Amino acid sequence: MKKLFDELAFHISKETTKKYSTSFSLGILALEASIRPAIYAIYGFVRLADEIVDSFHGYDREVLLSRLKDELDYALANRISVNPILQSFQETYHRYGLQRDLVDRFMESMEMDLFKIDYNDARYKQYILGSAEVVGLMCLHVFVGGDMLKYEELKPYAMKLGSAFQKVNFLRDLRDDYCSLGRTYFPNVDMHCFDNATKETIERDIASEFSDALIGIKRLPSSSKFGVYLAYRYYLSLFRKIKAAPAQRILQERVRIPNGRKISLMMSSYVQYKMAIL
Repeated sequence: MKKLFDELAFHISKETTKKYSTSFSLGILALEASIRPAIYAIYGFVRLADEIVDSFHGYDREVLLSRLKDELDYALANRISVNPILQSFQETYHRYGLQRDLVDRFMESMEMDLFKIDYNDARYKQYILGSAEVVGLMCLHVFVGGDMLKYEELKPYAMKLGSAFQKVNFLRDLRDDYCSLGRTYFPNVDMHCFDNATKETIERDIASEFSDALIGIKRLPSSSKFGVYLAYRYYLSLFRKIKAAPAQRILQERVRIPNGRKISLMMSSYVQYKMAIL
């Protein structure tokens, strides 16, 4: 009968992904069917922790995150959880040999979001590593299916891609992070003086990471290559739209890619994938 609960657990992680991210849902659909449940499980876990620190205002977020961490520790140690999202994640963790250090670094970055932090270069790198790069590495474990030589080869590229995605998120969410949550992730940036020159400096860093990440995408197994390339193309499209906007617009509104555009992007990405990636 536990099989039924396991199916429910992975289904809830899938529905969580679909509810929160159209873009990632499309990317996951482009993966080979056999590895989709594991990526849904990773996203579901990441989203659960992220929601606590970002959305549960008016509640004791520190206590809630601590409780989640305790439940996570139990799930990973005992291979079971009554929380469906943690159940699907622990199944994925053990099946694909995810490293505990990756999980711990992610949770540390979530704890950082509980407090107002003045980010210097070191803290910025620490947060990017924990909130984004290690998530890319969790997914990479699934993509390579236990081939640790391939994992080590692709590790720096997966980290670059995760970092680029997160920094695009920071620019996209600049207004909400600063005005609503009181956060400023970019180091040495005075939000009262955020101008086009500052924005362009950040964008040059992101562009470099996108360029490096594409090298690794081309070396991924066929089971995951197109799905990751589709996510790359979506974020690259969003990045270009942000680049085209003046700094003041970024501070006033959240730049988006409409859902209809995401579908057409998926179709055009497939053509480019066949022509340029294979």
